[in-house]
Amino acid sequence: MLERITPGIDKFYIAYGRTDMRMGINGLINKIQSEFKLNPYERSAFLFCGILRNRIKILLWDGDGFLLMYKRVEKGTFKWPRSSSEAKEITLQQLELLLKGAEIEIKNPIEKVNLRCVTLSDAELDELLA
Repeated sequence: MLERITPGIDKFYIAYGRTDMRMGINGLINKIQSEFKLNPYERSAFLFCGILRNRIKILLWDGDGFLLMYKRVEKGTFKWPRSSSEAKEITLQQLELLLKGAEIEIKNPIEKVNLRCVTLSDAELDELLA
């Protein structure tokens, strides 16, 4: 599926939350412009998912018109972020993971710890251990 949409596409946007899958091209264009404040005529692909999470729509401008693709999986669901109603840019690798059913959002990331190294003299170490 990706080989059909990636040539000529610079950015991929995922519409977080639920999208009414009855929307056609005009409804999705309106959502992109009014809710997300993005330009649907860019070299970008916009991905939308419905309530059941087993169907997605991909909308893109191909230079002379809009192309709307629809995918329905027979088993399983897409791990679609439901946290908000905004569009976020994702990488091609994240798109590949998403289309394979993997999550692209890290829920509880491991935080980096900033450690300081303290040098003690032998006398200070002895005093500390005493």
